[in-house]
Amino acid sequence: MAGVADLTGVADIAGAADMESAADMAAVATVGDVADIDALNDLLRGLRAQRAEVCRSVASPPWALAFTETTPFTLVAAVRGDTWLLAEDGTQVLLRPGSLGLIRGPQRFVLADDPSMPPQLEVTESDCAESLIGTRTYGFTGAWAGAGAADGEALVVVAGYSVDGGVAARLLNALPATFVVTCDDEHCPTVDVLAAEVAKDQPGQDIVLERLLDLLLVYALREWFDRPEAKTPAWYRALGDEVVGPALRAMHDEPQRAWTVAELAARAGVSRAALARRFTALVGVPPLTYLTEWRMDVAADLLSKPDATVGSVARAVGYADGFAFSTAFKRVRGVRPSDHRVVALQA
Repeated sequence: MAGVADLTGVADIAGAADMESAADMAAVATVGDVADIDALNDLLRGLRAQRAEVCRSVASPPWALAFTETTPFTLVAAVRGDTWLLAEDGTQVLLRPGSLGLIRGPQRFVLADDPSMPPQLEVTESDCAESLIGTRTYGFTGAWAGAGAADGEALVVVAGYSVDGGVAARLLNALPATFVVTCDDEHCPTVDVLAAEVAKDQPGQDIVLERLLDLLLVYALREWFDRPEAKTPAWYRALGDEVVGPALRAMHDEPQRAWTVAELAARAGVSRAALARRFTALVGVPPLTYLTEWRMDVAADLLSKPDATVGSVARAVGYADGFAFSTAFKRVRGVRPSDHRVVALQA
């Protein structure tokens, strides 16, 4: 492949006979909390809510609403009253005011005042418009009615949105299908602000809502990954490593560059052998294998842009021609880039 370091095995073991210096050994020492924070910062910078679809629902018992979301990620914020979240993956959890429910991937879920209550309405149905009582606001009382529900006992905000960015997508894919975090006193005002802003119809309102969603999502992810039961992916943990972290960041920042193990090792300040061993041990694959996978993640994002072409995307991720790029893309992701682009543009 002209101009591209897309080797996944040979270059990773090149120089394996190199002897690590004392500095190499010191560099692989366990890092502390500061490195972990830097790793999370790197990931959260890539999170931006795009094309958000936000609404709030006001309801009084008995009520149950079914949502069939088609967006990659959904956030449910309980603002007032208790709300049961019942997801398609079997999750049943009670959301107290201030709680955030997060649902990954398109899946059906139900919000209700009682988990045994069958859904009264599919929110995607056209007749849901009969319950519209204000801007992005729906009222449900009993079987469901319009304006009479404005002061309902329960108030929830549902936001379905996509998240752009390869690192962000990899992070979200590591999350459970459904999980809940509890908002503390410091962040609960953000939920209240979101609930109020949803009902406004002012210039720039979509941007305001997207930024509020960004903030809540960042908070929720930070809280989740701090939990002992959180199964963080290997590459995420490796971002906090003194040796592997710089190599990962270099590949993330410049996927188009023809990286070699020697260049990545220089960024980390260790030998090629030290980097290859440490990287494979922490991430699970050799450095240049990871580079190829990362390039394909970036390419998948770029292919969804209306003005992109297979050739322009190939160059953006370090491939001199579209044929070599197409071969690598299909090997990693199982479909041709042109087919992926068609599906992405239709989404």
